Amino acid sequence: MPMSRAEMEKLGWKELDVLIITGDCYVDHPSYGVAIIGRLLLDAGYRTGIIAQPDWKNPASLQAMGRPRIACAISSGNMDSMVNIYTAARRLRHDDVYSENGEPGKRPPQAVVVYSQLARHAFPKIPVVIGGLEASLRRVAHYDYWQDKLRASVLVDSKADIDIYGMGEKPVIEVFKRLEHNEPLRGIPGTAILLGKKDADEFDRTGFVELPSWEEHQINRDALMETTKIVEREINPYCGHGLIQRYGDRLLVIEPPPEPLNKEEMDRVYDLPFSYLPHPVYKGKIPAFDTIKDSIPAVRGFPGGCSFCGLVAHQGRLIMSRSHDSIIREVNRMTARKSFRGTISDIGGAAGNIYDSGPKDVERCKICRRSSCLFPNICDNYQSDGCSLVSLLRKVRSIPEVKHLHINSGIRLELALRQKELTKELIHHHVSGHLKVAPEHLHPKVLQLMRKNRAEDFYAFMELFEKESRAAGKEQYLIPLFISNYPGCTEKEMKVVDDFLNRHNWSPQQVQDYIPLPMTMGAAMYYTGRNAEGESIPVNRGLKERRPQINVLKKKRSMPFNPERKSGR
Repeated sequence: MPMSRAEMEKLGWKELDVLIITGDCYVDHPSYGVAIIGRLLLDAGYRTGIIAQPDWKNPASLQAMGRPRIACAISSGNMDSMVNIYTAARRLRHDDVYSENGEPGKRPPQAVVVYSQLARHAFPKIPVVIGGLEASLRRVAHYDYWQDKLRASVLVDSKADIDIYGMGEKPVIEVFKRLEHNEPLRGIPGTAILLGKKDADEFDRTGFVELPSWEEHQINRDALMETTKIVEREINPYCGHGLIQRYGDRLLVIEPPPEPLNKEEMDRVYDLPFSYLPHPVYKGKIPAFDTIKDSIPAVRGFPGGCSFCGLVAHQGRLIMSRSHDSIIREVNRMTARKSFRGTISDIGGAAGNIYDSGPKDVERCKICRRSSCLFPNICDNYQSDGCSLVSLLRKVRSIPEVKHLHINSGIRLELALRQKELTKELIHHHVSGHLKVAPEHLHPKVLQLMRKNRAEDFYAFMELFEKESRAAGKEQYLIPLFISNYPGCTEKEMKVVDDFLNRHNWSPQQVQDYIPLPMTMGAAMYYTGRNAEGESIPVNRGLKERRPQINVLKKKRSMPFNPERKSGR
């Protein structure tokens, strides 16, 4: 996509149809949401340009390519802007991995709102479409941890015409078609709009579920928990209802989620002609791109439903996977690049062992309202033997140019213990020396609140990892991730993690202090001080209260962790 008028003119364009505005550097790689949306718009015939990281205090920073004919499309980037800018301690981060040379300060807090207002100043009365992770997780009334207050739907503050939530491929073309022809924007799955008083009064609410109103949220803290439970219940695209939420005389209307992409649709998205490079305007390094440049996105969605994770609220619970042929084509494109050095760093998604998993009986899945396929137990309708991934990995390993193929997405432990052939294959051939696993905690009470399964799964996987690494003749290490200060976790529960780390003389490579992400169950528990059943739970709120648990993970011990380093060995 062009980033300047000179690039537009080189393409023979006198004007843009759509201007994308993003808080990240522009990288034309399918791991970047705006790159996918931009490629889809170009493929559909829309002349699409992009302004990356504009000066948000100056409307002229958006005007370099003139006024777009149809609309501005806005995303904060691959992360929520508040997570990107601030730490769990509400302090400014020292870098921004999505900026050139990691330079911070290139995007504003609440970027979707700020960019929307900037677009309206630059191009009066221009239609504004918002999307991406930030717009997705803030589509209803939500708690903002960094401001420590409730915020209304992002549509209220941004005054955008429509919010495309989720990954966006299904609704995006329909949205811009309707904007182009000045047609109503109602009824598009995967979108949200805010109606004025007259339209709100006339709106047919049949088939929609009403969330607690904005006014109710102001007087009743538990309204946020009710909102979160309803959103989770209605997230299945096959049986989920649309949602409505009143804001005084106005009405927020959230259409049901779109059906997931099938294999053919996934393949078509990833076969678009990405350059797999940052735009040539960048001369320095972009740390986030360096991390994923030799990786291949293979799977969408996440079956885990962890209460702290925003992934399900954004991508959905249902798994979407590319075909083997599509991934092999991308491997061949990757190996043909001059920059390729023989190593593929990842083929994965939210986890490294969920590719091609899914329901045995699709019809049962279509009426399911569980928040997780894996918790409190693995659904008997969830197929996850890993055989398809084993076959794919062997095909990729057989390509002569591929010297190393690593899986760095992290492993879901309860699945790994069932996937005996896949787990052996990963440990013997696809560990880069370190393997990420995410027990998150080891106390059963906290794991229950997190919607994570038993600590015993982690201990069993440690034994398996040690055994298979020894059989492969390799010295390999686990990188377990733990979270401190989760709602319901006191120093008593955190001591279980502390004792484990002391026993193994191990220090985590990074400290993961809990951050309540908007629209997650964890955020609702943090804000209300209650679990999903309405029972009171302790919550550490200020840095003084949070410091002891942070120090458990920061305590200096030996590193990295080797499962052979056990008591008595």
